Amino acid sequence: MDQLTWMVRMPNYSSGHCVVAIAQIAPVWLDRAGTMDKIAGKIREAGQSGVRLVVFSEGVLPGYPFWIEHTDGARFESDLQKSLFAHYSDQAVDIAGGDMGSLCATAREAGVWVMLGCIERDPNRGQSVFASLVTIDDNGEIRNVHRKLMPTYEERLVWSPGDGAGLRTFELDGFRLGGLNCWENWMPLARSALYAQGEDLHVAVWPGSVRNTEQITPFIAREGRSFVLSASSLLRQEDIPDNAPHVDLLRERLPAVCADGGSCIAGPDGEWIIPPRADDEVLLIAEIDHARVREERQNFDPFGHYSRPDVLELQIDRRRRNGASIRD
Repeated sequence: MDQLTWMVRMPNYSSGHCVVAIAQIAPVWLDRAGTMDKIAGKIREAGQSGVRLVVFSEGVLPGYPFWIEHTDGARFESDLQKSLFAHYSDQAVDIAGGDMGSLCATAREAGVWVMLGCIERDPNRGQSVFASLVTIDDNGEIRNVHRKLMPTYEERLVWSPGDGAGLRTFELDGFRLGGLNCWENWMPLARSALYAQGEDLHVAVWPGSVRNTEQITPFIAREGRSFVLSASSLLRQEDIPDNAPHVDLLRERLPAVCADGGSCIAGPDGEWIIPPRADDEVLLIAEIDHARVREERQNFDPFGHYSRPDVLELQIDRRRRNGASIRD
């Protein structure tokens, strides 16, 4: 077994089991084409390993905007910030325009479901971008695009707030699959929106830090009595490509390590299946069994026997918001 592959097999109690994986990689930062090639390679590797679902980190395509914190990102009318954003918007993914086509084809060829974080630009919304979590099925079809509801702190300087259109779950080998972006996972009602649709396989995507994943991953697993995959990425000085805009300044200002990984998998009892893994590019693989969900929901089922819909009820608006309603 490759030393950069970590595999865990669980007891086979039932027919409802699934092999899942997290691809913890460094993007070819701020380079859409280069990063897509790297992602495609990991999808193929996952398929060759018998994986049914492979997950990538928040904004991995084409990368998280680490420059904001270290280059005076809040300065108004900054030529530097305008230049960096213009490049970022250019390298963002136009999903309607077919930018994900090659990855969809790779997912189909590998027979693998893919969930990955991307920076999405919607031509109907100008040049603004969203942090989106895209779900591709094993037929190569894009099943869902979930735009991050609320960018966190300095992220609001480059990412637009999303909407509820992507708060959806999907059947996968006896599991119900859903996912959220980064600090959305701290939003009780966002989590509940997925629990209410039967989610029991939860994907949480992060830019990359053990401090983000080590506490909340087992908490969500225990609260939802679900399997939880937390996917993170890496970004080190050596991952800043020579063709990045303002490359000399970025190498001067950014720390040696912006993102150290921290990808991990927890079971529905809140215990680690794979604890947070830091500092290297790795494909983390685990076989999960739905019987464990049913066992843990014997005493607590968040939207089942332990809910009180007569007292507490959540309303979810899943309309895609475009900012205009046009009648001709």
